[in-house]
Amino acid sequence: MITAEEIKRMAERGESYNVDFKVAVPPKVRDITEEVCSFANAAGGYVLIGIDDHGVIIGAHVDNSKRSAIQGSIGEISPALHIEIYSVDVDGKEIWVLEVPAGRQLPYFFGGNVFVREGANSQKLTNVEEIRELFQQAEKIYYDSIPTKKYNIYEHLDADIVKMFRQEAHISNNVDDEQLLENIQAFTENDDVKRGAILFFAQHPEELFFHAVVRCTQFKGTDKLLIIDDKTFGGPLVSQYEQALGWLQDKLKLEYDIHGVGARTEKWEMPLDVFREALINALAHRDYYEQGAFTSVEVYDDRIEITNPGGLLPIVAKHFGRKSLSRNPYIFSLFMRMNLVEHVGSGIGRMQELMLNAGLPEPQYETEGMFNITLYRASALTVEPKLSDLEKQVIELMSGENKPTVDELCEKIGRKKSTTYNLLKSLRKKGYLK
Repeated sequence: MITAEEIKRMAERGESYNVDFKVAVPPKVRDITEEVCSFANAAGGYVLIGIDDHGVIIGAHVDNSKRSAIQGSIGEISPALHIEIYSVDVDGKEIWVLEVPAGRQLPYFFGGNVFVREGANSQKLTNVEEIRELFQQAEKIYYDSIPTKKYNIYEHLDADIVKMFRQEAHISNNVDDEQLLENIQAFTENDDVKRGAILFFAQHPEELFFHAVVRCTQFKGTDKLLIIDDKTFGGPLVSQYEQALGWLQDKLKLEYDIHGVGARTEKWEMPLDVFREALINALAHRDYYEQGAFTSVEVYDDRIEITNPGGLLPIVAKHFGRKSLSRNPYIFSLFMRMNLVEHVGSGIGRMQELMLNAGLPEPQYETEGMFNITLYRASALTVEPKLSDLEKQVIELMSGENKPTVDELCEKIGRKKSTTYNLLKSLRKKGYLK
């Protein structure tokens, strides 16, 4: 059961990948059941009744007949799904909680349809290929949910990471470690710890999973002939993220904008948020089944490349930059609880905007087999970089006889006006536009 404090924190953060609000029991109870079905097909979650769309806690009354109707509707989900339904008093207001576990028999159907979670919304799959893809994924066991028998997680817990998780996820210190791990579903039905929990909370998960590390390498020049620095970071995934980010910062150029006496602003050669997004995505979405490769960060004179094993899943490849589907939904949900994943499915767009706003080329992506992001440094602007598909599209549109206005261009390429202006500015710098 979740606590009143946890509910208040969820209300503050708003609806998300694993939280949905209902101001009251809707006239059509199936609306709730669709949300429940979508959570079961994802990483689990909570439907909270008595909170409005703005996160205001107003309370709700669910009598026996309504509760019976909800249970009856959920009973129509196939295969059968067991969820917890209970009420929690939050400052004198009654909030009803539907606690949905991550499904173990994917996919789940309701009314002959499949519902999945996309960001903070539930979507019905209508495309045959998308449904087929979900079936194919159901035949696989998610790596992060595989049980590790005879492993005592309590003997290996990283105290600093557990403390950080409590703080970021707003979990009370009154909840002991055992209850904490139970609450976040770190164990299977047979009480074996999941691999995802080991990767996230154990001091040295690489002792069990040698490939689950980040290798950071700096090369001299633009090829791999001469290595200047080579570090491999293990430990809990959050530690890997922090160590890799810190290593990158040491390699980036830093300038200071001076404002008045003593006041100064740091200006990195590349936006740090781009690296934060790329590193979290690499750790959360990599194919941990692939043991022949590490997550890697490579620094060259003209670019930085971040690579992780596993290309895009087919359903994501078709909607690249707009849809997110993790290979490791349990790990992904833990990163979300720590607020390290801000906008599900929007990471690609955010990185593009950040780079363009900094006057740098858009990130380049390779998605076959390995997922690779190439970020060109400012020094690379003197060398003609490879154009992205978006840049090629803009050049083609601007090369025609009837040149579009900025508003028309925004509509055609599907970008905001600020991003479009920066894209045009970047292409002008490169000499493609006047």
